[in-house]
Amino acid sequence: MKYAYGLTSALLIGGATISLATGYPAGAQVAQNDDSRIASTVPRAGAPESFAELTAQLQPAVVNISTRQRVEVQNANPFAGTPFENFFGRRGGSEPQYREGQSLGSGFIVSADGYVVTNNHVVTPPGGNGTVEEITVTMPDGTEYPAEMVGSDAASDLAVLKIARDEPFPFVEFGDSRQARVGDWVIAIGNPFGLGGTVTSGIISSVLRTAGAGAYDRYIQTDASINRGNSGGPLFDMRGNVIGINNAILSPTGGSVGIGFAIPAEIAAPIVDQLRRGEEIERGYLGVRIQPVTEDMADSLGLQRNIGEFVQSVEPGAAADEAGIQAGDVVVEVNGEAVTPDQTLSFLVANIKPGTRIPVELYRDGKRRKVNITVGKRPSEAELAQQQMFDPNAEPDVPEGTQGGAVGESLGLQVIELTPQIRRQLGVSGETAGVVIAAVDPNSDAARKGLQRGDILLSANYSETASVSALEQVVSQAQESGREAVLLRVQRRGQPAIYVPVRLR
Repeated sequence: MKYAYGLTSALLIGGATISLATGYPAGAQVAQNDDSRIASTVPRAGAPESFAELTAQLQPAVVNISTRQRVEVQNANPFAGTPFENFFGRRGGSEPQYREGQSLGSGFIVSADGYVVTNNHVVTPPGGNGTVEEITVTMPDGTEYPAEMVGSDAASDLAVLKIARDEPFPFVEFGDSRQARVGDWVIAIGNPFGLGGTVTSGIISSVLRTAGAGAYDRYIQTDASINRGNSGGPLFDMRGNVIGINNAILSPTGGSVGIGFAIPAEIAAPIVDQLRRGEEIERGYLGVRIQPVTEDMADSLGLQRNIGEFVQSVEPGAAADEAGIQAGDVVVEVNGEAVTPDQTLSFLVANIKPGTRIPVELYRDGKRRKVNITVGKRPSEAELAQQQMFDPNAEPDVPEGTQGGAVGESLGLQVIELTPQIRRQLGVSGETAGVVIAAVDPNSDAARKGLQRGDILLSANYSETASVSALEQVVSQAQESGREAVLLRVQRRGQPAIYVPVRLR
């Protein structure tokens, strides 16, 4: 996604966001028995005279969330490149180093027995390069409770926690975000900048803002002031229902400028229910790389503007490939739903159950065609990142956690496991065993010998390297025996495997 000032996601110390709603009765509730609940006081129609009564009911169910994290950091040698670089051991040692990290955010209780909803990034180390050792939920009165992670979903940026006590908790419920209209009043409650319970008000600026290319990058936009730390907090309508979950802001400074985004309740509520039940979140997947149909592209193809998405490439063996979809096709309809900028192909397919057979309509060579496709299961975010790494048309960053170690320090290579998805990307058989080069240090001997990203290392010094640890072991043994080089067997797509000697550094 491209914005003039950039989309600021709420990470670590929180992030500006907004909230959800689904259509249930209003107000923070205390379950005194199965039928009892606090009656809600709704401000008069039109511009409210005050938000005080509504806030007093809702605020007890909005909580602050903090975490204590153990985050792995790259082990850099401050003496690298000097005569002292090996003075304190080989390259400063290859053992990983850690630092303690923290995050602050917001959340809200959705049941009397203590289920709490928040953003996934509030309770997950950045880049997934670490572990969360402790999660604490703080009530508005300052009472703290240790929280247990029930489930999380990175694709939708949602997480569910559980806290416990003898008495029932006050809670709020989701409303129906589909009933929200531009201009409706909303209030956001959260923990901006760690200040504690803070209430802001505003209106809905847009009920459907597509901000990105992801399957769930659809938001409610609001001008209610939200800042870092509001992440995971609720956005309420005037009935006291949660219609959104604050998630991000658009800002040149990192502070609120009146453009905030919330995950709609329509999207969030079903996912939260699944996470509470401990179910795996399964989404549909076609296996295509797509881009919007621009004005120039529509004119060149003779198509209507703002309709459809262009297929740049098709993943071998994926659902789209099996159905005969080709690069250059323009997909205009999925299961009877038109593909538009507000209703993207990714969104439509992600919300179809894997295994479902659906019709897909597309344009090819100027003619409209119809194909039937059995929807596949969307891989995890980590698997998708690995697939994209070897997309010939993309140059993404190397994933976190691939730096360092004997291979990185001594060969100047960053390698990852050879997964089935990467095998398909590289066009190698399922029997191929090895590790894949993710990046090459341009100053290394490996770079001088022509090794490049996407090459598969089949063996080192005649020992098979079916895993990263196996390659690490061979390199370490070579160093211990005083060798100055390692003989690698390298396979490149479409070429026979060759042996390449690479000097150690």
